Amino acid sequence: MKFGQVEDPSKIDFTLPQDHPRTKDILSQNKKGLENISIGCAKWNKTDLKGFYPKGTKDELTYYATQFNSIELNATFYGMPTPEQVQTWKGKTPQNFKFFPKITNTVSHFRRLIDVTEPVTQFATSVMNFNEKLGMVFLQLHDNFKPKDYNRLEKFVNDWPKEVPLAIELRNTEWFTDENILNMTCELFELNNITNIIVDTAGRRDMLHMRLTTPNAFIRYVGANAESDYERLDDWLKHLTQWKKEGLQNLYFFVHQNIEKASPLLSSYFIKKINEDWNKDLMIPKMATENTGTLF
Repeated sequence: MKFGQVEDPSKIDFTLPQDHPRTKDILSQNKKGLENISIGCAKWNKTDLKGFYPKGTKDELTYYATQFNSIELNATFYGMPTPEQVQTWKGKTPQNFKFFPKITNTVSHFRRLIDVTEPVTQFATSVMNFNEKLGMVFLQLHDNFKPKDYNRLEKFVNDWPKEVPLAIELRNTEWFTDENILNMTCELFELNNITNIIVDTAGRRDMLHMRLTTPNAFIRYVGANAESDYERLDDWLKHLTQWKKEGLQNLYFFVHQNIEKASPLLSSYFIKKINEDWNKDLMIPKMATENTGTLF
């Protein structure tokens, strides 16, 4: 994942900002406590996750699902999934596994939310075949999709099939620099139970808005392939622990790297810390190649 990459990450202030005041109110609405924790990578491709798979692994997804409880499914961004493909993926994973498919780029990048009823219906119909293994669908808008096109976003949100849980990632900086626009957009999300995605990446600190619109935290964490990646995860754990006290219902945390082979190692570190601090028993992924240090 090259988005937000910088030449020298040591010059970036990775401090997590304070929460938006509305976040605490949103979390307080959940009276059920913490229900689900999903932590995973963005890919299961053997070429990208070099060193993760044992030699001779024939089916990457099947093995991946023995190590992780979820996947951020970017494959669906590049091509419309069929119900048959979804059922195949589903059948390769255990009962508690969750998929988080990205909406196909026909909707977000090519049509830019114009006349998308047909592809949205096709996409939603397909991914609903995940059934209990569907975590949450997410829409990633193009970097140059700006607030001037707010009406398109509003129509998309209002028309979205409510039985399919949805998160949205806004990328253009104008969504975050104008407080009125941010408030209007987040209020739209709140009214429609849409989760506002948080992205933690070196070159785009504005996307670290810390404004939740549901009691779900959907976080896309992009490491910089530096030692600071671990310190950043420690800071996230402290912050998420506070959110947990305030009413966090579901945690969806996906680890990316500019060099993706480090993603399983970072994920393993984070899951181990979650287990220790939150008294959980999540599977801790292991690298197939013996490596007790870091990849940096």
